[in-house]
Amino acid sequence: MSEQPRRRGRPRAYDPETALRAATETFWDGGYAATSLDDLSAATGMNRPSLYAAFGDKEALYLRSLEAQGQRSVAALSHVLARPQPLRQALHDVYHGALSLYLAGAHGARGCFLVGTAATEAVLNPRVRAVLSSAFAAFDQAFEQRLRAARAAGELPAHADPAALSRVAGGVLHTLALRARAGERRAVLEGIITAALDLLGPSSPAPATPASRSRGRRGGAPRRA
Repeated sequence: MSEQPRRRGRPRAYDPETALRAATETFWDGGYAATSLDDLSAATGMNRPSLYAAFGDKEALYLRSLEAQGQRSVAALSHVLARPQPLRQALHDVYHGALSLYLAGAHGARGCFLVGTAATEAVLNPRVRAVLSSAFAAFDQAFEQRLRAARAAGELPAHADPAALSRVAGGVLHTLALRARAGERRAVLEGIITAALDLLGPSSPAPATPASRSRGRRGGAPRRA
């Protein structure tokens, strides 16, 4: 039995997922244009040749970061929306979970990675624009599916448009992200969430009591004895 030929070259001394997350954190703080290859090398612990070999150039690494973060965000959103709970509570959990993320960061509140960094690059870079648009569409779809279920369950009026409301629901996330990055106070951001919940997930009406049903059948308040 012959020996298997040995592989040449040194084994990779990095974990691609860890390196990609480190690059994402760096882009998230500084944006695409302001983040240098030296910054990325320092964050990932990889020199330039290793970065190029693993991910390609800076733009390719940024696109990989965008795609990966977009997929994580959509998965997290879908997970929360799939919980067996009322619509209002589901939206509450989505928005407050997002707010905790948007207000975090080693150097201060930094909002959403996609909204905060890709929006500026999307004008002149069609590949960035395509990734951003795809992520937004996935968010819309997740919200729309939950809103359709809410309408079917009677949590929303029959005339409600889940497709249109899904874009409003996503717009609330974008607003929270941008205002958090701009330094808005948490109390103001929480007020936006409350207003959004009143619009998108109003509390269910209290169940009718026997007395109220009786008043409704008789067309007015019961007469006193």
